[in-house]
Amino acid sequence: MGTEIIVGLDIGTTKIACFVGVRGENERVKILGFGKTESTGVEHGVVKNIKDAADAIRRAVDEASEQANVDIDEVWVGIAGQHIKSRPSQGSTPIPADHVLIEQEDVDRLIGDQYNTMLEPGEEIVHIFPQQYYVDNEALSRDVFPVGVAGKVLKADFHMVTGNAQNLRYIKYAVERAGLKIKGVVLEPVASAKAVLDDSDRDAGVAMVDIGGGTTDIAIFHEGIIRHTSVLPLAGNAITNDIREGCNILRKQAESLKVKFGSCLVQAVSENDVISIPGIRSQAPREIYVKTLAGIINARTKMIMEQVDYEIKLSGFGKKLIAGVVLTGGGAQLKNIKDLCALVTATDTRIGIPNEHLEPDSVNYNELMHPMYATGIGLVLYGLETAEAKEAKVEPGAKKEEKSGFDLFADMDKMPPAPPAPQPVDEEPVAKAKKKKKEEDESFGKAISRFFNKVFDEGIDE
Repeated sequence: MGTEIIVGLDIGTTKIACFVGVRGENERVKILGFGKTESTGVEHGVVKNIKDAADAIRRAVDEASEQANVDIDEVWVGIAGQHIKSRPSQGSTPIPADHVLIEQEDVDRLIGDQYNTMLEPGEEIVHIFPQQYYVDNEALSRDVFPVGVAGKVLKADFHMVTGNAQNLRYIKYAVERAGLKIKGVVLEPVASAKAVLDDSDRDAGVAMVDIGGGTTDIAIFHEGIIRHTSVLPLAGNAITNDIREGCNILRKQAESLKVKFGSCLVQAVSENDVISIPGIRSQAPREIYVKTLAGIINARTKMIMEQVDYEIKLSGFGKKLIAGVVLTGGGAQLKNIKDLCALVTATDTRIGIPNEHLEPDSVNYNELMHPMYATGIGLVLYGLETAEAKEAKVEPGAKKEEKSGFDLFADMDKMPPAPPAPQPVDEEPVAKAKKKKKEEDESFGKAISRFFNKVFDEGIDE
């Protein structure tokens, strides 16, 4: 078992969870401490109220710290929210003449140059994932890494993930207000994929769909490489709100109905089953047909799955997902959601649980074997891989993953110096200079004219 202790902090819309873990046996993660609290100050994965979010973070961290019996001062944070965007990019770099073969520093320079890419105002780069390398315009196969190849120019295609700089700062402020430092930030679907996918999934082609409270996060892999990422602003809370409004009940009652009696398929429930909801104060109980509840859930969930299907097709890998779709997150616990997803996307679907990567003697093992904890456990795995890679002086998944070592928040705080203020111009010297230049031009022109006149005059005389 490794001794490096990693802390993952999942700041979600409905919950904030903290995970303290170390490397266990068979490359699994052993969770030493776990803390969870209701999320406050967060909407659609974005911190809105820094103080409320910081208080919730502190409660979750204190609980995990006490259970693990360790002091926590640094955390790996998952980020999501509808402000997250992705885009393709491309870059190239010349190989120095003294490099007989391409070296790691050449690859690092190429990836590092991508962080200087011009972005829309207010955007910051979160991840850069290499897609395809080229040496002297010849594409390398996925099994050939550029280091050690002879060439003069190294080029690559990249998948770039960006986020709103202000929203990223709010996460930083909330974490720091809770008395913590950010060790690194990870896009939540990337973290979740660490917990519920394996190498065979990524190689075969798979769409990982994390349905949380505020957002649905998508990450598509093919041939071991992350190819497409997306964050949808619809998830479990939207379903709960539909039930609340459609049945005219309290939000807590709507959430309870969704979890206990909800179904994503109307045809899977009985026509006559009725649920009795206690009335408020002296009001009579309300009766809701299970079929009505299923109809409400089906409408919203189908809309989410249709958007997921659109993103899969948009990625261009819709027909290459041999491993199908993997659903995870709290929303994956909805009854029959796997069947609905399979119907909408016409793709094999399964529920992703972090059982393959979680050590059985972890604390709260039975509770953690739930899709809603995939992101937190994935953050610990990501942190462990990064720490181990740095120790071995090799980037984690160098052939497949991004170049790490980019300090998002440090670079974010480095603002370029303001341009110097324009100095007043002395008009008189400028005017003199223009006059002098004009006289020189006229003098030169006259000399040229005299020369040609002389030539022509001599020619006429002859």
